[in-house]
Amino acid sequence: MPINPNYATTRFRKLVQRAGLPPVRLHDLRHGAASLAHQAGADLKTLQDLLGHSSIVITADTCTSVLPDVQRRCADATAHLVLAAARRTRKKIKNKARKNRPTRPPKTGAPTPLTPGTASKPQARTQKRDKKSSSRVAPT
Repeated sequence: MPINPNYATTRFRKLVQRAGLPPVRLHDLRHGAASLAHQAGADLKTLQDLLGHSSIVITADTCTSVLPDVQRRCADATAHLVLAAARRTRKKIKNKARKNRPTRPPKTGAPTPLTPGTASKPQARTQKRDKKSSSRVAPT
């Protein structure tokens, strides 16, 4: 035989009180079940059909909650993306800084390596000076 809906509601309320749970309505279990199914991977269209809603908007707005595990995974994934982007940006900045940094002579007093184009010019000047100084000196 069918039961009076009021009986189910009253009986559920008494069971909740005996168990020492916070006040919860029987209908809240429906919302909780939808949230758990959604977290388990059920899509909203499937939930809409399961719950008998006429619109998927009703299902999305009223019968699903974001559970703490889902919030944590979302926050972790977002943090991962932000940190990865920061590492890439830091690497680009370091590479550009290296390219723009002027070359410094060694601190040990060792001769600085010269580029091939500049190495020949000082030698040519030295040779000219030697010729001039030898021509100025009077033969003895």
